[in-house]
Amino acid sequence: MAKPKSGAKKTTPAGKAGAKPAAKKHNTARLDLIKNASKRVAKAATKVVKAAVDVAKGAKGAAKKAAPEKAPTEKAPVEKAPAAKKAAPEPAPAAKKAAPAAKGAAPAGKAAPAAKAGGKGSKSGGGASSVPAVDRPKPRATKLPPPGEPLTKREMEQLLTAGEGRGVMGEGSLKGRLVLTQDMPHLVVVGRDKRELTFLLQGPDQEVLPAYVDHKVSVSGMIRKTTNHGGVVDVRKYSAKKPEAEVVEVAPPDTEPRLRYLSPGEVSMVTAAGMGAGVKGFATIRGNLEMTGEEFVLVVSNGGTRQQVSFLIEGKATGKGLRKHVGHTLQIQGVVDKTSGWGGRIVAENVEPRPSEARAVSRDEMELVHIEGEVPTSVDVKLNHGLTVRLPEQPGFTWAIEPTVAKRVGLREANFEPGPNGGPATREFFFTPRNPGTFEVEFFLAKALAPGLVDRSFKINVTVKP
Repeated sequence: MAKPKSGAKKTTPAGKAGAKPAAKKHNTARLDLIKNASKRVAKAATKVVKAAVDVAKGAKGAAKKAAPEKAPTEKAPVEKAPAAKKAAPEPAPAAKKAAPAAKGAAPAGKAAPAAKAGGKGSKSGGGASSVPAVDRPKPRATKLPPPGEPLTKREMEQLLTAGEGRGVMGEGSLKGRLVLTQDMPHLVVVGRDKRELTFLLQGPDQEVLPAYVDHKVSVSGMIRKTTNHGGVVDVRKYSAKKPEAEVVEVAPPDTEPRLRYLSPGEVSMVTAAGMGAGVKGFATIRGNLEMTGEEFVLVVSNGGTRQQVSFLIEGKATGKGLRKHVGHTLQIQGVVDKTSGWGGRIVAENVEPRPSEARAVSRDEMELVHIEGEVPTSVDVKLNHGLTVRLPEQPGFTWAIEPTVAKRVGLREANFEPGPNGGPATREFFFTPRNPGTFEVEFFLAKALAPGLVDRSFKINVTVKP
């Protein structure tokens, strides 16, 4: 076997040399692997830390907007960034520190959305506390149904009766007081038995009607009584009236109200029998002057009958100068006060005598039958001829007959005649019968200005012959 050349080393197998070179290669590979792993871990940790820093910055901005006082609590993830960078060159410890850093980043990442959610929640919470929640508007009927049949009188009675009329419907009108019930206008109507009925008001005016709360409102439209105590009204037209203010009664002043001039209609009422009681004012009236005792009386209508209207004359004009005008016609101007249907008083301011009216019937060429005093008797009178009855007057009283008898027998005049030299006065009744037959005439001594109060009476029988 040839020997190797000098200087050349003989190769030996690795197993025989104890495998030292192989061990060196193995260690080198392990170091390279560790270095590469540490580099990859460091890179991953750096990326995670950067992501955590970005998330923390975003959370910090949101926190500043939502609540500035929470800013110090968000700085914790930022302070961990230099420690993670310093730990990157070290292979083994870096890997150990990267895991906690990654674990710490995850809560930070979760905290950021929570912070954003908190910021939104705080805004919404603040809005909820300052602005009240708005309820959804209630549905309102704004369209009107077509016109229907008008309600009959019987249907209206059922509609306005509490406890009846359910299902009645038709066109009509209601009046009542407007109220609001659950923000909806209702009309409270007083029914037939004084019980209240409530009707809901619908239609295009439903938004306007609440402005007239507690007003008197009249509505017209389609009325439907859905229950026994109310219903619905589709309002086509409405009118509202302000509630009447309470009138404070003012005590009447002590002074009498100013008198006024009576109208021509009131003057005719004053002179008519049974009318115008209580009328008072300035007026001018005309009549025949008479006396009852020492008082002057102006007879204005229906003289000599129980419907005679007369006034006592008062005032400065009632002097001795009036005596010469007794039995004549006077026109008096002054304050007339008719206290009853048969007369009253007049305060004369101006008295003017007027010529007496011409007698309607002339007594010339007429056969007259005369009766003197209160003597019940029977007389015969020719048709279209005359009958006179003279009776003595008493102070405060006057003679009169019934108006129907006066018309049947033909009463023409009832003349008051003062007594001579201040003696007792008399009253003369003048009749001209126009119809044949037998008549009973009754004379009443009644109280002046009150013909219903009779002191005594007597009767005469008159036979009218053709």
